Amino acid sequence: MLQMIQGLPPHVVGVHATGEITKEDLETVLIPAIDKLVAQTDKIHYLLHLDTDLLKWDIGAWYKDAQVGLKYFTKWTKIAVVTDKPAVRSFTDAFSYMVPGEARGFSVAEMDAAKKWVSEETSEKE
Repeated sequence: MLQMIQGLPPHVVGVHATGEITKEDLETVLIPAIDKLVAQTDKIHYLLHLDTDLLKWDIGAWYKDAQVGLKYFTKWTKIAVVTDKPAVRSFTDAFSYMVPGEARGFSVAEMDAAKKWVSEETSEKE
């Protein structure tokens, strides 16, 4: 399930992923929020609190995630992934070298730092 993270600045979309993640979760929660954000700001500051195993994302969810990622490839300004899975955090840090914006992994204990970082308007790559 995907739930919006409340209390973030209006230029940041944040979702909390728990349990099973389906294509419908992306279609009804994440994608409309990303579409709206791009229409308003022309860039994406994104916070993902990954509180589930990646194997719990169904194939439709992976497909929709890739679709939105490619649709807005040049719009991704900052991506913060918060998880207690060290491998996911490391991948997120490495992913930053493959996208126009920045991506950083944070532990759950660093949630406040992740929110602060993803909310900052400037990026080192800009």
